[in-house]
Amino acid sequence: MWRAFVGSALIPLILVETVLVGCYLLSNQAIRDAQLAYLGRSANDSLGASAEQNALIIENQLQHIGDTTALLARMTQEALQRPVAAADELLALSAQGARYSPEDRGGAASFYSSATPAQQHDLAKVARLSALDPLLKEIKLHDRTIASLYFNSWDSYNRIYPWFRTDQQYPPDMRIPEFNFYYLADAAHNPDKDVRWTDVYLDPAGHGWMMSAIAPVYKGDFLEGVAGIDVTVSELLTQIDRLKLPWSGYLLLVSADSTIMAMPEQAEHDFDLRELTQESHSQKLSNELFKPEDFNLKSRGDTRELAARLLESTQGTLEVSLKGRAHLIAWNTIASTGWRLLAVVDKEQVMAATNALASHYRNIGYLMIIGLLGFYLVFFSILWMRSRHLSERLRQPISGIGRMLGEIGRGQWQPIRTHSSIRELDDMAGSVLTMGGQLATSEQQRQMAQRRLMSLIDHPTSGMWEYHLEDDGITFRGGLCKRLGLPVRGMSREGFLARLSTESAIQFVDALDSLRAGRAPRIEVELRLLREDGSWLWLLCQGRTLDDSTEGTRIALGTLVDIDTLKHTEEDLRDRTLQAQAASRAKSRFISSMSHELRTPLNAIHGFAQLMSMQANDLQSRDFLQEILGASQHLGNLVDDLLDWSSLQAETQKLTLVAVPLLGLLEECAEMIGPQAQNAGLHLEITKPPPGLDVWAEPRRLRQVLLNLLSNAIKYNRPEGKLLIGAEQKTDGVCIYVEDGGMGIEPALQGELFEPFQRLGKENTAIQGTGIGLALCRELASLMEGKMGLYSVPGEGSRFWIELARGAERATNPVHTLIHPRLFYSGSDPRAMDTFRLLHADHIEFQEGPLAHCLADARDKGAPAILLVDCDEEDAARINTLRQIRRCAQGQDMSLILIGSTPRSLAMLGIEFQGVLGKPLDNDELAELIGLLLEQEHSDVY
Repeated sequence: MWRAFVGSALIPLILVETVLVGCYLLSNQAIRDAQLAYLGRSANDSLGASAEQNALIIENQLQHIGDTTALLARMTQEALQRPVAAADELLALSAQGARYSPEDRGGAASFYSSATPAQQHDLAKVARLSALDPLLKEIKLHDRTIASLYFNSWDSYNRIYPWFRTDQQYPPDMRIPEFNFYYLADAAHNPDKDVRWTDVYLDPAGHGWMMSAIAPVYKGDFLEGVAGIDVTVSELLTQIDRLKLPWSGYLLLVSADSTIMAMPEQAEHDFDLRELTQESHSQKLSNELFKPEDFNLKSRGDTRELAARLLESTQGTLEVSLKGRAHLIAWNTIASTGWRLLAVVDKEQVMAATNALASHYRNIGYLMIIGLLGFYLVFFSILWMRSRHLSERLRQPISGIGRMLGEIGRGQWQPIRTHSSIRELDDMAGSVLTMGGQLATSEQQRQMAQRRLMSLIDHPTSGMWEYHLEDDGITFRGGLCKRLGLPVRGMSREGFLARLSTESAIQFVDALDSLRAGRAPRIEVELRLLREDGSWLWLLCQGRTLDDSTEGTRIALGTLVDIDTLKHTEEDLRDRTLQAQAASRAKSRFISSMSHELRTPLNAIHGFAQLMSMQANDLQSRDFLQEILGASQHLGNLVDDLLDWSSLQAETQKLTLVAVPLLGLLEECAEMIGPQAQNAGLHLEITKPPPGLDVWAEPRRLRQVLLNLLSNAIKYNRPEGKLLIGAEQKTDGVCIYVEDGGMGIEPALQGELFEPFQRLGKENTAIQGTGIGLALCRELASLMEGKMGLYSVPGEGSRFWIELARGAERATNPVHTLIHPRLFYSGSDPRAMDTFRLLHADHIEFQEGPLAHCLADARDKGAPAILLVDCDEEDAARINTLRQIRRCAQGQDMSLILIGSTPRSLAMLGIEFQGVLGKPLDNDELAELIGLLLEQEHSDVY
């Protein structure tokens, strides 16, 4: 018990606990990884949001400066167009030919470069621009981020506020149009005349590294000059330092070409750069000086990927290694300048709290493992001692229960009961005693059931069989077996097969082989067995295999039931069905013949009545002749309906369906029925369908249906009633309808409306009719792959409708409404082939050749509808070939006709067939048999 306890409980428990601890450690690691991933995504999102928010802040500041620059440009343009005021500004002329402001008078400084000769200096322009000094002073006073405001003209004149000694800072021959800020404002680079921002450059005025917002000043179409506002990098750094980021991050400002424009001191360490804000230059700048190449992110190996991403997208995030440490960088675009604002944080700062928490929980896991090991050492010791004690208490009652079970197995149903102090074992001993009583009752019931089964199989209409798969022996029991004279001690399989018909023997052998091979666990076949008096008896044989036999051999058990009466009843029912079908065809031929016979005298009566009506002089004779004409016309219509109905019932109609334009057909029917509607005092209305709508139908038959419905709507209408024909498009086709305002049809009578010769009580009224029209219309609708119905409200009127498929849809994928059945003759008798050719009709496809050709054709196109086989010719593979044809497509529905000189002997060939013909062939018998097989379902004959 201890070993069992250890193997089934303790070891699995240890394994489970080990798995749980491992799962804890793995889940802790997975949680840490998930937290790190989430924190990374959260950090990226937070950085992206911070970058976007701070970019908007800087965007607003730059936008304000840009708007101020645009204002300065407009005011400058207006100042240049004003009259010249009295000049109160004194300019000095240097030895090199440059004019400048020698002293600060509270306004702007002027500088006229010697690049323009002194005699060509436009002093009037200088006087006009002096009026802008109050504006420049106010703008500088209210915005601390602005370093200076200026205007530079095309002829190298510079006016800048606040004042400084321009002659000491500018080179005397400075050419202003050659500077970057000037040509960025010309028409080629700024056709929209908007405010533009320059890249960071070294200010010639001595303010250090700065950027400018510039706007062109035009005089007409001539670029007079450029107005601008300078912002120093140091001031921009002050603004950026005021913007805070989480995780002790910082912000960078990068130009559109990936050059770092402004960065704080923290970024100087990460990017190994020093911001150029306090550089001094001993030389005056005669041309522009931009930031060094080291400040361009594209030229650095560690930021080359970042530069590429900045050029690709206006915003995003990226992890970059700076000086061997991973940094998260998010950026957003300042829309007005195209600059990128970068938010940079140290990734280790972001992940510090999560890493510390993960280490803490990992240490907790290690402590839990140590605690579990100590707990299990104590726990196992206690369990071992208690299991030894429990083993002693279990040994005696378990042995007693085993003794009780042994006695019950030997047939002693009530053994001596064992008692135990353990309640569960004591209850088990009581349950064993109860089980013995139940087994005793079950044994009695089994014996009674066995006696009843034996009395059942002794009935003369049923029996049992037992087949031994090892030695092919069959044993029979029961009253039916005794009545048939089958030996009780058993017989061989060959002996039993000799009592069966040939086809039944083949089926029974196939069934037994299926049981032996394990292909079918259960069989059910119908057998014909020869009685001792020479007559045949039909038996239903059912059975299945028993794999676990008490003798250790495989056997099959089953029943035999007398179904001879049932088979004779089926044969009689088949004969009566064929007789009824023959009677129906005879009725159709009689109706068709009578209709044709009646048409001739009716045409004569109608013709002579018309001639007499033309020659009659008195009114009474004309009235009599009109009655004759009306009656003959009514009888003619009746004969026409009978002919149509009989033709539909006699054979399948050949309808050629095409796409029929609906609007033209409705108008044609309305024109044909119009006079009849007018005579009845009705007005026919047409609800026109959508243009181009067509239906899939035969035009003549569809016109016949609609005219019939319109004629009924006129006959059964009321004066001034509604008469309407129309069509509507549906999702699955087109619905054509005819409405009338008559008395309607009661719901109880609507089910009989489409029955032939049914007029719903209108037979004795003055309304003429045959009762065939609606039945004929429904048949024609079905042949055109449609359906027909009605909706009627008593007292209000009726709507008759026919639904057909769309012509456009079927025209692209045509469906053949009539498939000619194929008839194949396998034989070489010249007289038989001549007979088949004489009977060959337009609606039958006839083929001839050996059975092998029929099999090849069946594999490609399916089995023929009828196969005729000449059995007088020798063919050893006939049965095998026929079975292969049966397995092809439509092979189960194929009708097989056997032809031979001795038809009665053909039934012993073991072939399933539907008809037998003797030689020489009788044409009438052949035609009738083929017609029956094509019209009716196959009935198998053996």
